[in-house]
Amino acid sequence: MEAIKQVRYHVVEASGLFEPDSTLLLSGCADAPLRPGDRRLVVIDSTVDELHGERITRYFDHHGITVTLLPLRADESVKRWDLVTDVVDAMNDFGIDRRREPVIAIGGGVLLDVVGLAASLYRRGTPYIRIPTTLVGLVDAGVGVKTGVNYGQGKNRLGTYAPAVATFVDRSFLSTLDARHLANGLAEILKMALIKSAELFGLLEDFGPLLIEDRFQGSTPALETAARRIVSEAIHLMLEELQPNLWEQCLERCVDYGHTFSPTIEMEALPELLHGEAVTVDMALTTVLGRMRGDVTEHQAQRVLALMDRLRLPLWTDVLARPGILDGALADTVRHRDGQQRLPLPVGIGHHRFVNDVTPEELNAALRELDAARRRTGQDIGPVAGLVGAGEAA
Repeated sequence: MEAIKQVRYHVVEASGLFEPDSTLLLSGCADAPLRPGDRRLVVIDSTVDELHGERITRYFDHHGITVTLLPLRADESVKRWDLVTDVVDAMNDFGIDRRREPVIAIGGGVLLDVVGLAASLYRRGTPYIRIPTTLVGLVDAGVGVKTGVNYGQGKNRLGTYAPAVATFVDRSFLSTLDARHLANGLAEILKMALIKSAELFGLLEDFGPLLIEDRFQGSTPALETAARRIVSEAIHLMLEELQPNLWEQCLERCVDYGHTFSPTIEMEALPELLHGEAVTVDMALTTVLGRMRGDVTEHQAQRVLALMDRLRLPLWTDVLARPGILDGALADTVRHRDGQQRLPLPVGIGHHRFVNDVTPEELNAALRELDAARRRTGQDIGPVAGLVGAGEAA
């Protein structure tokens, strides 16, 4: 037997989504209309609920929609199976109609992943809508089809492919984010720039630090234009890569850049590092690898590391000094990528290639160089254990 299922989902740019006179959430996606008298289960990050919950509830009341609100604490430290069952219990208690009542998820990437996984499992597939409230959610977690939670020390070890019906991208939510979480999202935008777009990299050099201060709200015409272009281009580049390979039949995925060593680094460093910060450490390391291999010039490497620092992103974590940490991370990635490294490395700025021959000795040399580079930027967070041999600490 052979069957084909068509997949379609919408990414909708929004502004002031929960302003009383906005009807975009009601009619902006033909596949998931909202009408007076409808009801919805809304799963919302507990912090977002504190900041925006009253405004969101008023919006639904204004338009005659009955909502049941489920606030959840959702961050990497609690991104586990129990959180999925909390959502499933709420769906069960709500008595959800799995065809006509999509769950609405409002929060950061962790919450979107959790709700997506619960929805994909409940009665073998219940529609859901994503409204990301963090920059990572806007440009990364909110636009793909993967869901997942951590298991043991495995990052997103349990998960599914489950596209949302629609994602509504509204930068106004970023107004309440702190600088660190904005920088966290910029890491994922920087990823796309380094592997696909020198133009986007230039925009980040020119406007990235200013947009952190402005919280992407466009307080001047220049900042509004920059914020819109950077977010839109990051989403466009991501969708461009995902569309022909949505189910990851091809394991050479350039959007895996920054995600070879970072899953292990992030899990080992919890709660020290946010997701984008761990991705940045990975990208800093592989930028150095690219320079050592002659694919990235010294000047280009300096630009990349300097921009990371200007965006308030870390180049280093002491987890890197643990014996064998990168060897183990690479071995885990090889298992994930069907027995090969398939490691995307930068070629200049805005291009990439895949390699399968990175050695422990090369990683160790790159660690030494990265340690020296982060000290030159002033990111000297104390003495680091000397690295000798392959994966050994003095």
